[in-house]
Amino acid sequence: MLETIEAAPRDAILGLTAAFREDPRSEKINLSVGVYQDENGKTPTLECVKIAEQRLAEAASVKSYLPIPGAPEYAEVVQQLAFGADHEAVASGRIASAHTPGGTGALRVAGDFINANFPKATLWMSEPTWPNHGNIFAAARVPTKGYAYFDKSSNALAFEPMLEAIKSMPVGDVILLHGCCHNPTGIDPTPDQWKQIADAVYGQGLLPLLDFAYQGFAEGIEEDAAGLRAFCRPEAELMVCSSFSKNFGLYRERVGALSIVCPAADTVPAVQSQVNRVIRSNYSNPPAHGAAIVNCILRDESLRATWEKEVAAMRSRINGTRQQFVNALAAKGVPGDYSFITQQRGMFSFTGLTKEQVETLREKYAIYIVGSGRINVAGLTPANIERVAKAISEVV
Repeated sequence: MLETIEAAPRDAILGLTAAFREDPRSEKINLSVGVYQDENGKTPTLECVKIAEQRLAEAASVKSYLPIPGAPEYAEVVQQLAFGADHEAVASGRIASAHTPGGTGALRVAGDFINANFPKATLWMSEPTWPNHGNIFAAARVPTKGYAYFDKSSNALAFEPMLEAIKSMPVGDVILLHGCCHNPTGIDPTPDQWKQIADAVYGQGLLPLLDFAYQGFAEGIEEDAAGLRAFCRPEAELMVCSSFSKNFGLYRERVGALSIVCPAADTVPAVQSQVNRVIRSNYSNPPAHGAAIVNCILRDESLRATWEKEVAAMRSRINGTRQQFVNALAAKGVPGDYSFITQQRGMFSFTGLTKEQVETLREKYAIYIVGSGRINVAGLTPANIERVAKAISEVV
């Protein structure tokens, strides 16, 4: 039977990373995969993480299974970080939570939950969106459609077309939004636009699902929750998929969470039971180590302060690199105005490069970029930014 199986196509992003590793050229540069890198091109382990791991190693612990939805103390700090410790939804106990294997795991649990409980619902995704979103919801057998998000002519948010699209979505459908640092465009709504989007979503009778993977990487830890909190209104329903890969640097530990805000506390037990049912038939129980690190850091005043300082340093480097990149492109005489890159937030930027230009950069210059023209700004360093700008100047 296995002899009949054909090779699957490589993943649009991770496949590029595999090709990058196989490339023998010493000057190769990877701007495709979404992993933070410091000025030396390394993905650091945060100091607060090192201290937390040391404490956990020294403490007596067991290796028994966690509960199906994970440790309650982890769910508590996740809710407080995303919604605010004093938020009505947290204080009233109307959030069902699950610790998941990364943000991707949270999205898949959400997809299976939607399929099981709202089988007629269509999930609407921004155009463009993270390529794996389509894969995840297809695997969960949730039908998807797209809505306007990016205005290519202005390299900005297509706000009015987005609102019009929302107002035409059928009642009972689900809309997927990026909580901050939109992937791949780097373009986020303003706080006022978030309010208008939330008004339109709830006015249309839709269930919002926020992919919240980059808290702290746009403007600040509290500031980046503005979009999420615009939706978290009294008696309003909301689903949030959190990830701590980027802002804690816990990529390989796979630390995420699914939070479902219910209209009232008495709705939580039934919703939680359906989430648990999905998890039990999928991976049964979550891994413990990464969540224990996050819990340790967020519950310790000193470690929390260190973490916030480290997140601010990563955010500052990314935003500073955006300006340096724009300056380098101008210095190399690249035609066009690339100042829009400085207005984008998070690790990613839509550069406007065509698929053909991206292929030339890879084949001729060993510079790896996603076919859409999206780059990981954090992959740019003082050692390679001039070379990248020069190569772009020669292909544009």
